[in-house]
Amino acid sequence: MSDAVTSTGQAEQAGATMEFHPQPQAGAPKPWAFPAPGRGTLPNGLTVLRSHRPGQQVVAVEINLLAPLDAEPEGLDGVATIMARALSEGTDKHDAEEFAAELERCGATLDAHADHPGVRVSLEVPASRLAKALGLLADALRAPAFPDSEVERLVRNRLDEIPHELANPARRAAMALSKELFPAGSRMSRPRQGTEETVERIDASAVRAFYEAHVRPATATAVIVGDFTGVDLDTALADSLGAWTGSAAEPLKATPVTADDTGRVVIVDRPGAVQTQLLIGRIGADRHDPVWPAQVLGTYCLGGTLTSRLDRVLREEKGYTYGVRAFGQVLRSAPDGTGAAMLAISGSVDTASTGPALEDLWKVLRTLAAQGLTDAERDVAVQNLVGVAPLKYETAAAVAGTLADQVEQHLPDDFQAQLYARLAETGTVEATAAVVSAFPVDRLVTVLVGDASEIAEPVKALGIGEVRIVTG
Repeated sequence: MSDAVTSTGQAEQAGATMEFHPQPQAGAPKPWAFPAPGRGTLPNGLTVLRSHRPGQQVVAVEINLLAPLDAEPEGLDGVATIMARALSEGTDKHDAEEFAAELERCGATLDAHADHPGVRVSLEVPASRLAKALGLLADALRAPAFPDSEVERLVRNRLDEIPHELANPARRAAMALSKELFPAGSRMSRPRQGTEETVERIDASAVRAFYEAHVRPATATAVIVGDFTGVDLDTALADSLGAWTGSAAEPLKATPVTADDTGRVVIVDRPGAVQTQLLIGRIGADRHDPVWPAQVLGTYCLGGTLTSRLDRVLREEKGYTYGVRAFGQVLRSAPDGTGAAMLAISGSVDTASTGPALEDLWKVLRTLAAQGLTDAERDVAVQNLVGVAPLKYETAAAVAGTLADQVEQHLPDDFQAQLYARLAETGTVEATAAVVSAFPVDRLVTVLVGDASEIAEPVKALGIGEVRIVTG
């Protein structure tokens, strides 16, 4: 006991003479801008964008191939996806196992996927092994083997994925919305990676034919981002991607994107489902439209974060959901105005709350149209969107991905930098007008994946559009 008293007394004496240093203050924020790339063209016609980022020892490479889903032969939806996956399944120098082993020795990862604008091939590798990895990437683009056995395996894998996608409520809702919005003859109305019927028809000869028709350096772009200190990048490019040859070709002419956004409801029936997946959407302006920055800002205020209007009502006040999001996703972008973005609201609620949740969601939209956003909402959104940018683009992969997106969407190299400037300049009134225009209450297609016997009547009572039930 006496020891404790003595210790306490010593502490009190020490506290009486303790000197407190001034609390550190935050310094002035450093100026930041999205990295501006250098642009050039190799003798074979390949466009190259490069961005030296000191300290980024993992280099990111993105290759844009002009092989859009629109170009897939009739009845072979999914051949672009199989081709993309097969690029790393062997070349004229290495079979599939050897190619994977060579990538592993470089500490590199190689991935590829197909989407409406084209095929994207992504490579990440330590800067010290960039030259070797670029050689492997060039082999995959220049002379992929497309062996019958590997293509057959990839087709089987894809067929195995399809039932899981159909069973996933979010994926099923996305498929239903695309089918509902776009004309039946449009590639955008059908699953991006093909259906069971179309994928079953794909073989190695179909993959080779698609590759021969659409993959060539003259219509491709390479984006390379990272720390190039000590790397002779010009030589590395000349010895790898520069050795890729192919014929010149006229760029493919994209078909205009058209959609029917007449207000209506489609219920994908899942008997016994305890939750309803919501996906509410329509088609709107792409990034070439001057309204895009205001649309981004207004959509963020509506449903971009946990503090947005939709979450405040549906999650915090009513407890219907763990979260609802509003977003704009570019489907295809073109300077002539033929592109489009998907504008959507997504989330899930318990079955019994489906009707009340939709009713309150429409109230949020109507209130937004009648009263507008507040200056406080606008200010928080700008801080979140613009202020997080330096953290968002800390990695080479994030920068490379955005630069490749800009190429894919036919945007200038400084688009992202200008977007942040425009977001900061956008006022509350402008953001309100953009988001109200993006989500008009009478021009929204609503897809619900859930138990139709439980949710159909409450939804019909809302009067938000004709209700149709389809099998799940």
